[in-house]
Amino acid sequence: MSLFLIIALPFLGALLPGLMYQAGRQSCFLVTFLVTACAAIGLATHAPAVLAGEVVTASLSWLPQLGLNVNLFLDPLGLMFAGLILGIGMLIILYARFYLSRDDNMGAFFTYLLLFQGAMVGIVLSDNILMLLIFWELTSLSSFLLIGFWKHLPEGRQGARMALTVTGMGGLAMIGGMLLLGQIVGSYDLTVILENRELIQASPLYLPALILILLGCFTKSAQFPFHFWLPHAMAAPTPVSAYLHSATMVKAGLFLMARMWPVLSGTEVWIVLVCSAGLITMVLGALIAIFKNDLKALLAFSTVSHLGLITFLLGTGTSFGAMAAVFHILNHASFKAALFMSAGIVDHAVHTRDMTRLGGLRRLMPITFAIATLAALSMAGIPLLNGFLSKEMMLEEALHTTLFGSPYLVAAVATLGALFSAAYSFRFIAHTFLGKERNDYPAKPHDPEFGLWISPALLIIPVIVIGVAPFLAEPFVRTVTQAVIGSAAEMPSAHIKLWHGFVPALGMSAIAVVGGLLLLAAFGPLARLWAATPRPEAKDIFDRIIAAAVGLAGLVSERLHNGSFTRYAAVFVTAVVAIGAHAWFTGTDDAPAREMLPITPVGFAGWLMLMIATGFLVTVHRNRLAVLILMGIIGLMVSVGFNYFSAPDLALTQISVEVVTIVLLLLALNFMPNSTPKESTILHRSRDIVVSVVAGLAAAGLIYSILMSDFPIASIADYHLANSYKGGGGTNVVNVILVDFRGFDTFGEIIVLGIAALVIYALTEALMSGPVRARLLNRGYEEERAGDAHPLMMVVLTRVLMPVVLLVGVYIFLRGHNEPGGGFVAGLVVAIAVVMQYMASGFAWADKRQRYHYHGIIGAGVLCAGLTGIGAWFAGAPFLSSAFGYFRIPPMEKFELATAMGFDLGVFLAVVGAVMLSLESFSRLGRRAGIEESEHAMDIDPSRDEPKTETET
Repeated sequence: MSLFLIIALPFLGALLPGLMYQAGRQSCFLVTFLVTACAAIGLATHAPAVLAGEVVTASLSWLPQLGLNVNLFLDPLGLMFAGLILGIGMLIILYARFYLSRDDNMGAFFTYLLLFQGAMVGIVLSDNILMLLIFWELTSLSSFLLIGFWKHLPEGRQGARMALTVTGMGGLAMIGGMLLLGQIVGSYDLTVILENRELIQASPLYLPALILILLGCFTKSAQFPFHFWLPHAMAAPTPVSAYLHSATMVKAGLFLMARMWPVLSGTEVWIVLVCSAGLITMVLGALIAIFKNDLKALLAFSTVSHLGLITFLLGTGTSFGAMAAVFHILNHASFKAALFMSAGIVDHAVHTRDMTRLGGLRRLMPITFAIATLAALSMAGIPLLNGFLSKEMMLEEALHTTLFGSPYLVAAVATLGALFSAAYSFRFIAHTFLGKERNDYPAKPHDPEFGLWISPALLIIPVIVIGVAPFLAEPFVRTVTQAVIGSAAEMPSAHIKLWHGFVPALGMSAIAVVGGLLLLAAFGPLARLWAATPRPEAKDIFDRIIAAAVGLAGLVSERLHNGSFTRYAAVFVTAVVAIGAHAWFTGTDDAPAREMLPITPVGFAGWLMLMIATGFLVTVHRNRLAVLILMGIIGLMVSVGFNYFSAPDLALTQISVEVVTIVLLLLALNFMPNSTPKESTILHRSRDIVVSVVAGLAAAGLIYSILMSDFPIASIADYHLANSYKGGGGTNVVNVILVDFRGFDTFGEIIVLGIAALVIYALTEALMSGPVRARLLNRGYEEERAGDAHPLMMVVLTRVLMPVVLLVGVYIFLRGHNEPGGGFVAGLVVAIAVVMQYMASGFAWADKRQRYHYHGIIGAGVLCAGLTGIGAWFAGAPFLSSAFGYFRIPPMEKFELATAMGFDLGVFLAVVGAVMLSLESFSRLGRRAGIEESEHAMDIDPSRDEPKTETET
């Protein structure tokens, strides 16, 4: 199976649970499980080759000039993580099927889970760091949905926001670090980056890149001081907690540290930063976990501690430390998922996770007791379980690690962390399952149905098997370790064994176990001391930082963003003029290279009219109707200017847009006062005059300088002129640019145009369904209106002109590829013809004769343009590439047909639909209460609207 398909399956499968929701919970579960199973089977097909030393790759060239290639690769490290993600994912899906209540939306839950799963698989298989970053941020977004799944819980919403904030900010930092890394190497492909250890570590950008990347890893994997978000994510449903804490999100940071180990590790700064963060996190997380009464809170902080342990091992920079880290990642995934599921089973059965209300469940829940106890003992590092083996390796590595010049510091701190770990593991067992049975449980304890306990039970199998026979796991661990260290270090000669003799690490382990038991025995007084000891709460610090940031942002916004458009414009224009002035006076301006064109009387008259209209607009700008008339005059003069300077396409477009805009604005003015009230003071108006005059003179000077000088960069116009006919099949360069050379731009523009029309429609719908509706329907007119709503002359004239204008529109559309015109102008012309029917004959009359909804016309236009572009793929050409040819159909002359006509048709339909939908939206607002609209155009016989009697019928 292709690596692309393995990643795509969860994303595509995410559509299915929502679609299957109405079919029932079992259907949602089955499709989700099958999607994950198919991806896991596809991964398994590559396992033999990968374990034999082969690296499976897949590549798709996208934008190679920018380093944007969709490259994937599967090596043993990626295989291990992808296997954990998909394998444990299947068990989580099975567990969630029986855990979630009937009130929970299982379709939405499994949709979020598959999105998260796909993002995680994408991270571990990416061979391009830019693509890896995309998947990295997708995990933050999808985990936000999972953690906040129970929206009715405030702690769930807060935990989701906290996780998104912390991991999102870390992701932003990591983007910077990855870009620096790509800049150092000259490539964004991971396989290329991993081959340049010396180049990276010798670069002056190594330190900032390292710090930024570690910020991303530390925030994702909850390392100190970013550890606080992970325990608050436990507000999520238990299947989410088990998945996030064991095999997925928090392991993403560890994966990236392991992936970048060959090029980033081994330096003094790596050892200090990574080892210190790992050791502090390991001890601090374990200490806090001891005194947590909530089962999931204890397990959450234990996860923080074990993540710190793995981070420390990766930070040592030795191959043995890397092997121990790989081994513990496997072991931790198995026992931690089982522990979270066991905690969920207890909560599901007893209706509480509070250990002060538990205890004595050993006989009442024997299956859960056996599973949870084995997993907790593995977490404590008890022999014959897998956790003991990787803990021993950690202690052995700690003995040989020197930090801050001390050979004993790391060993002491590691032993203390192991002691705390044993203490909270023993407390989890003792305070939940041991002791006397109680008679005040919130609900009667009982073992769950098979579907709930089978998933954690399966996870206990590797806990026992690896613990008893570690030689079974050693070949795989060594293979993965080789993928981690690459050529940066030699493989360690040590082996994973149950018994190494009486070595110092065994004594340290014994101290940890005995010390953990002693801490458990003294838990009562220690808990009281812990409660009485003042200490900073990371969550409170985070909340205060967020509150301060929000307050500062509000203060700045209130000063700069007070709602005054004139103020924004003044600040913006002043800044632009100041920057332009600096560039002008500090730069060089060559002497004019061109002669000025002669000023003709016609040109001067047009310019003078334009200036007069603009001056009048400024002076009477508070009268909205006068402003609208003057805007029309200015638009007309601009279109005349375009035509004067040999730009007929622009002239046609400008004058068509002006007509449509004036009509729509006239409709909008119908709901607004005639004049704008005076709000600005004389001082502000004086400021605005000065700013506008200076900005106008500066813009005029800049334009004059550009027009009189040769541009320093060669113009692309020559290319378009030379290739318009040869490459696009048209002699109208402007149209060929729109539908061929810059087809992407035009396609985006018609989509935006359609969205704007739909937004207008949605806003008017909201107005008509809210309290504004009554005010609109019952509004009065300020002045007398004409009694004839539909003048006879106008109705007749628009009817006569309708076919003529439509014919003109078709003509403009067909000639557009070789003469001034095209789909955009034709769409505006046809829209004007239809608008005139609405204006002359009334909304009701025109609406009754409308056969196709304008929403559909917009959609048809976008679809037509898109399908035309997709058609190029079938010819092996890029999207929106055009083709043309010449044909002869007797008795007609030879004529040209181009695929660009299909694209232009899409533009035409989108323009007509957008204009008419906007008009229709404003027209619906124009209706008034108590006035029945006639479906007849001319009011020559009002009696025909009256109901007929039976005799008349």
